[in-house]
Amino acid sequence: MNQTTVTYFIIKGISDVPQLQTPIFLVVLLIYLMTLGGNMTILQLVCQDPHLHTPMYFFLGNLSVLDMSYTTVILHKVLITFISGDNTVSYRSCLAQFYVGASLAINELLLLTAMSYDRYVAICNPLNYHIIMNRAVCVLLSLSCWTVSFLEGLPCLVLLGQFSCYNSNIINHFFCDIVPLLKLTCSDTTAFQTLVFSQGLFITILTPFLLTFISYVFIIGTILKIHSSSGRRKTFYTCSSHLTVVILLYTFLVCQYIRPSAKDSLDANKILFLFNTAGVPLLNPLIYSLKNNEVKSAMRRQLKTCKAFI
Repeated sequence: MNQTTVTYFIIKGISDVPQLQTPIFLVVLLIYLMTLGGNMTILQLVCQDPHLHTPMYFFLGNLSVLDMSYTTVILHKVLITFISGDNTVSYRSCLAQFYVGASLAINELLLLTAMSYDRYVAICNPLNYHIIMNRAVCVLLSLSCWTVSFLEGLPCLVLLGQFSCYNSNIINHFFCDIVPLLKLTCSDTTAFQTLVFSQGLFITILTPFLLTFISYVFIIGTILKIHSSSGRRKTFYTCSSHLTVVILLYTFLVCQYIRPSAKDSLDANKILFLFNTAGVPLLNPLIYSLKNNEVKSAMRRQLKTCKAFI
């Protein structure tokens, strides 16, 4: 296809080696089912266990919904392609997948920022915690994260929809990501790349990172003022799960987008993106389950309730 408009794209997938298709499908399906199972378990516990009806777990429930949605949006084409054999996606569906996927990715950064503020209030101002982080504030913060993330993605979607021609319709990825789309288009991408750089780096990534970093500066400062070592450990433990998730997510964002060869090595980028897409949402419930005593206690209570009904 030579410099023309397109009505559909062909998704190459994770690998185009025929012998690897079945193993890749089984691995992606297993990861997807484990991600859904782990996050649905966390969401069920947060909704049903009264001990988890606190601001921290309200945001954790939002994070579980987000992770399930994000994984489904990104990985569904890999699974559908193997089952149906159809690796094509319409032009509009491709743009929609990019927009929803990007918006959900932004939302995760914003939600983790809101969770860092929650931890800041809980540790630095514990006496007023339930006054500051009341139900209305939590709902407002959550709605703001979801709304802002989808509004942030709109300018990119509008500019991307104005690209009038493409050199090819074969996307070297397993979903409609922005990097391979930019490599295919023969339209002027200057305005789009300027928007992505300014909004993506300074607003989408840098601002949540700085807000999270500032929150933890105050948190660590407060923890260091605690005289007993056991008190310091106990206080730090209340935010260790969130801090682990934050470090994990930002580490893979840096490896995926900010490394020098990110634009030139799409095949290597696919592996990183697969882990960021499937691995991080899978690890989130595991981290909160293994590092959080309240979640583990809620699981034990849930198991006792299930045994009582058997």
